[in-house]
Amino acid sequence: MPRPLIGITTYVEESTRYGVWDVATSLVPSGYHELVQAAGGAAVLLPPDEPGSAAEVLSRLDGLVVAGGPDVDPVRYGAERHPRTGAPATQRDEWELSLIEAALAAGMPLLGICRGMQALNVALGGTLIQHIDGHAVAPGVMSWHPVRPVAGTRYAELVPEEADVPTYHHQAVDRLGRGLVASAHAVDGTVEAIELPGPGHWVLGVQWHPERDKDTRVMAALVEAAAMAPAVRV
Repeated sequence: MPRPLIGITTYVEESTRYGVWDVATSLVPSGYHELVQAAGGAAVLLPPDEPGSAAEVLSRLDGLVVAGGPDVDPVRYGAERHPRTGAPATQRDEWELSLIEAALAAGMPLLGICRGMQALNVALGGTLIQHIDGHAVAPGVMSWHPVRPVAGTRYAELVPEEADVPTYHHQAVDRLGRGLVASAHAVDGTVEAIELPGPGHWVLGVQWHPERDKDTRVMAALVEAAAMAPAVRV
């Protein structure tokens, strides 16, 4: 059997230096594809594209990972911009929200990581807290803290114990989107995982960065769901 094909969103950096070059580059940290591969999947990187092509792109895939990155524009959830909120990433918001909506419509297994979890919440009509303290200790430095699973959720089935996770974020889920439930919390009460409960779909978001950890349980569950889900074709 071929490995399930898992798409991972990427983003454009306008100035990226390598060798003798300084050019715009579509990229994502290698930990993402390495985690997909370690969990038994084949990874495909998805550069930004026209939002209207999201369903067509997903038709070639078995599962979707929406990667971490900058803040979702608060205009997407009807809020005024907080002074600590980052500059808009308009192209990325449009593309990733379109991918999430297309994946949900197709019943495709989906994992949102950090920003990806927040984008999932926004795509389903939820809102975000635009700044919290204590979950990013210093610029460019990953910190660790425990998260506690919520009994009876998909996440708790995968990781039943309290677990230390690598984290780097200053925003968090506020009002949950349609149908979503919280499936893990930090000690301070911050929502650390969300999911759509019930059979018929596999949709999970985690606020931390599993691609910076050795624990493959969450990604392995996505890959397994992608292997079992019928491929969607246009």
